[in-house]
Amino acid sequence: MRSFIYNGQAGRVIFGAGSLQHLGREIEALGARKALVLSTPEQRASAEMIADLLGPRAAGVFDRAVMHVPMETAREARELARQLGADCAVAIGGGSTTGLGKAIALDSGLPILAIPTTYAGSEMTSIYGITEGGLKKTGKDARVLPRTVIYDPELTLSLPVRMSVTSGINALAHAAEGLYAVDRNPIMDLMAKEGIAAMGRALPAIKKEATDIAARSDALYGAWLCGTVLGNVGMALHHKLCHTLGGSFNLPHAETHTIVLPHALAYNAAAAPQAMQAIAQALQGRSAAQAVFDLAQNNGAPVALKDIGMKASDLDKACDIAMQNQYPNPRPLERAAIRQLLQQAFDGQRPEA
Repeated sequence: MRSFIYNGQAGRVIFGAGSLQHLGREIEALGARKALVLSTPEQRASAEMIADLLGPRAAGVFDRAVMHVPMETAREARELARQLGADCAVAIGGGSTTGLGKAIALDSGLPILAIPTTYAGSEMTSIYGITEGGLKKTGKDARVLPRTVIYDPELTLSLPVRMSVTSGINALAHAAEGLYAVDRNPIMDLMAKEGIAAMGRALPAIKKEATDIAARSDALYGAWLCGTVLGNVGMALHHKLCHTLGGSFNLPHAETHTIVLPHALAYNAAAAPQAMQAIAQALQGRSAAQAVFDLAQNNGAPVALKDIGMKASDLDKACDIAMQNQYPNPRPLERAAIRQLLQQAFDGQRPEA
């Protein structure tokens, strides 16, 4: 048995179909009295439903959450929370909304209750990201970890199939990189393998029948496990590339993760054979990189960066940004190889191994 360090993170998880009914009880358990409800503009109706459910405990709704958490949006939300006297925030939605909640908590210390409606997993981490001046800056701070998370599969039934698939593979990426993290440990390895397997089962079933509550439960279960891995061990090349592409070129988050992951796994394959074997086995495939690529392509997700707004002329710049800071990765960062990785992801080529 190798040496390792394991730090458990405090957090309360309420899981199960219909668990949203416990929202009032959970706000009370936080010791809070007034909640600012956060959402994207598209999920305003969900935010209003939450506010109605809270009744007098709702301080108001802020529906301006967007991808990559622009600094100006975070400041606006913080000021509104202060003006309304909110002593907690309820974030309903995906990574964009949870990210906004974290940005509020970072400065104010307000407790966050997250209600995920996608499979992003950021609700299980103390990682935050804020974009300013065209660059996405990330960090870790215990204050931003949501105190309570309510996972209700019924809230994901209306998530479009394509978005479900990309969001699910985004979650899978956390577990995949967790298996070759420098600070990995046996508990996270178990969670990663189980999370990948759950997502691998769930996504084809959701593609077949979008309202399959068992499949939706499996996917949300997988998202919880994968998000927990993300919150406990470090990430590597894949996440660095996706932060670069998303923050600097404004590419959609989940789609970017979906497209890049097979190529990042192929890049690291020879340097992390045990992790690749575990990923392939969890997905019942022969190659980790090909199994992830096929999971995406076979279930209607995009597989080429050129199809989600990336310009060929920006690939060199993306490579330059990705090479600026060295970080732990099983294989050393090699500029020519990373540039080739980006080209293959741009073109949507299936990895060779």
